[in-house]
This record gives sequence, C-alpha cells and structure tokens, in this order.
Amino acid sequence: MSKIRVIIIDDSAFMRKVISDILTSDNRMEVIATARNGEDGINKVKKLQPDVVTLDIHMPIMDGITALRELMNSNPIPVVMLSSAASEDTTIKTVQAISSGAVDFITKPSGPISIDIETMKQEIISKVITASKVRLPLQQQEERAKEKPPSLPTGHARALTKFAQSIVAIGTSTGGPRALQQIITRLPKNIKAPVFIVQHMPAGFTKSLAERLNQKSQVTVKEAIHGEIVKNGTVYIAPGDLHMKLKSIGTSVAIELTKEKAVNGHRPSVDVLFTSLANVKHVNKLAVVLTGMGSDGSNGIKALKAGDKDTVVIAESEESAVVYGMPKAAVRTNLVTKEVVLSDISDFITKLL
Repeated sequence: MSKIRVIIIDDSAFMRKVISDILTSDNRMEVIATARNGEDGINKVKKLQPDVVTLDIHMPIMDGITALRELMNSNPIPVVMLSSAASEDTTIKTVQAISSGAVDFITKPSGPISIDIETMKQEIISKVITASKVRLPLQQQEERAKEKPPSLPTGHARALTKFAQSIVAIGTSTGGPRALQQIITRLPKNIKAPVFIVQHMPAGFTKSLAERLNQKSQVTVKEAIHGEIVKNGTVYIAPGDLHMKLKSIGTSVAIELTKEKAVNGHRPSVDVLFTSLANVKHVNKLAVVLTGMGSDGSNGIKALKAGDKDTVVIAESEESAVVYGMPKAAVRTNLVTKEVVLSDISDFITKLL
C-alpha cells in the first residue's frame, strides 16, 4: 500500500521537526517536504501534489488562512490546521479555517519541551490519516442546494405535527463546522423549533463556532448555558468539554450542562444529547447525524425511537459526507428515516416542522 504523502507548512523550524518526526514514526506516512510560510507551501503543494497538508495558522509572508483559501480555490486538498494555544484570535481563525475547507485542526503543544507532545502524537497521526481519506471538493454539493427543492421523506411529511412543540437535535464531528454552516445559515428566522447541536470540539472553540454561525444566520446561534429555558428560532451549541442534556420543566424544556465522563471518547457526546431528548415527553423530535468519525449518536437514535416511534431521523448521505462514519453507523441501526445529501438537509428540517 502506498504511503500517505504529507507536506508540513509551519514557520517554526522546531515545529516542522516535531511534526515531521511524529508523522514519520508511523510507517503509513512520509513527509515529502516542509515549508516555512504559506507562499513557499503553496508552491511545493502545486509541484509535489501531496495527499495531505498540515498548515500553521500564524505565519509571516502568507498566513495559514490566506494559504488555505488559495489551496481550496486552485488545488483542493485535505488540510489539517495547526493552531497555537487557544487565544480568542486563534480560535476565531481556526473555526474560520475549518468552516472554509480545512478537514480538522490540532492545538500545538504549549512549549518546546512539553508533555503535550506525546498526547499530540496520537492525535496528529490519527487526524492526518483521517484527512487522507476524506471526500473533496465539496463545492458541487453546495451548488446543488440552489438547483432543486428536495422531496419530503415518504410518510413523514406531517410527522412533526403530532404535538404543539418540536425539537431538532444535530450531531457531528470531523467536517462538521462546514456542514453546519451550510445547514444553519439557510434556516428561516421563524423556524418552529429550537435546534441543539453537538459538535466534537475542545473548550473555547465552540464559542467561536457559535459566534461565526450567528453572524451568518437568520436564526440566533449561541453557546448553550446551563439552566436556560429554550425557545424556538434559537440554535444552541454544546460548549466544548461539557455534555448537553435536555430536561422538561413543567411545559418548558431546559438545558443541563454536565461534566460527567466522556461517552464514546467525547464530551460533549451526541448520544448524551439524543438520549436526554428521548426522555422529553410531548414534543415532536427530529434527529440529524452529519459527517464524522466513529459511531457517536447511534445509541441515542435507538433510545429516541424506543421512546417515540414517530421520531424522524436523518443521516447525511455518503454522497456528501466528508467522513461517512457517524452517518454510516446511524444507518446501520436500521432506524434512519431518510439519508439526505447535505445541500438538502436545511430544506428537509424546515419542511418537516
């Protein structure tokens, strides 16, 4: 099997060496070149055509955001961003990058002699290997959104009118920010439901994701707050490193954030959100599973359907998913109502409510 060919773009000679050593320690990969800024990197990418690029955000001459934009326009390729410690500026730029075409990101070790490097080792190997398998480019699906309205799933056109209140819950991981941007920015301001999102992401980054989506959307998008009563027309994103649960308080629904142990290796976890929704009575339920590695959400789907057989479950179709892991696991439960291409999902949600 041929090795995954990687180019490392970083202005720090130390980080170029560290990342190169990490990647070449795995016999599935080879580092074919390194570059010290975006301009140098783009030239090497065009010449050498690697399988994956790791790209630092902050660099002189041409920074990572500008380089990413140029790569996506001229030479779409899987990119894993590397960001330094989570300052507000860094989280904003990281979220901008993964919403604009980067597959994923890794937070760099905090110092030159750092215990973080061993932890980072497994993460960067795993994310570069995942990146080498993703489906790019996605522009074709984004264009399709303008072409034709989707048909509603057979037998479920009126499924979400049983009760007065509806709830939409969405789970996603790798590739999620870009998928969410396509869905949430197209929801109408007066959507007749609150929307809850679990995006696998560390603390700090979910706030930047919420702010970015809020700026681009008609609906209000915010990071969820413990104890708040939910309302229609608002999208609530689970904060990184906290599980988000829903619970009934009288006729209202409130958010509960907890530090309980990780589920499926994740906190927040899609299963935790979906399972808590299963316990909320007298509401119509719509669960959506988007792109991502692993199977988070599948057990939650089982709980939702066991609690209410009329729950509608949508899985992003293989055709559009950046990583067809979580949607595939959802489909394997045999409880998914419909597989839907990403460009049609916002219309499905709107028409079902």
